[in-house]
Amino acid sequence: MEILVIGIGAGDPDHLTLQAAKAIARTDVFFVLDKGEVKQELVDLREQILRGHATDGQYKVVVGRDPERDRTSDAYVESVDDWRRRRADVCAEMIAAELGEGQVGAFLVWGDPSLYDSTLAILDDLLDRGELSFGIEVIPGISSVSSLAARHRVGLNQVGRPIQITTGRRLAQNWPEDVDDVVVMLDAQTAFTAHTDQDADIYWGAYLGTPDELLIAGPLAQVAGEITEARAAARERKGWIMDTYLLRRRRS
Repeated sequence: MEILVIGIGAGDPDHLTLQAAKAIARTDVFFVLDKGEVKQELVDLREQILRGHATDGQYKVVVGRDPERDRTSDAYVESVDDWRRRRADVCAEMIAAELGEGQVGAFLVWGDPSLYDSTLAILDDLLDRGELSFGIEVIPGISSVSSLAARHRVGLNQVGRPIQITTGRRLAQNWPEDVDDVVVMLDAQTAFTAHTDQDADIYWGAYLGTPDELLIAGPLAQVAGEITEARAAARERKGWIMDTYLLRRRRS
């Protein structure tokens, strides 16, 4: 058995690479963890990708219920580890029941599988358990970070300087030391508003690559309120939001 982990881009069907399209075409079983959230657009996009690139009549989609994650615990790492173990249990059941010997299974991953996605860790966990045996192949995808930079027509780094990719949870604690360019993902609390005292610009994007894409850029102190309002309105309208941003501190 072989399992493909296929990056399918940030939200535009044209983000799909030729390598990803070929991988989808040779897949027998697609595994999906259903989050039960109001994200019908993403479900529709996934189905559009399968209609366009999977082999007609020769594949099936297997859906498992994604376990709830405890977001109230102060022990963040432990709660994520527990959630991943329970996700792995669901994936193990699906693979054991639905993927036959010699078949190819696949997980379609938004963005790129290497960036804030748990699929690879889950599959490694399953192999470590020793109850299943399969090969793994990873097909990279266009991440929301790459899409954000492209849509704002900016590079991610300044000359001779590093960048750091982090989460809103960590940015809320502090601006990373000795880093001027910070890419922030998974920010549920608009952590950029804690840094309006910085001499910095922000390049923000939500629903990147989709018809509902939102883009705002400018001096952080000037546009932080605009972004906060736009984000809240979009979340209220759609029921969910996925956004990413680059903070760039000006060098004196």
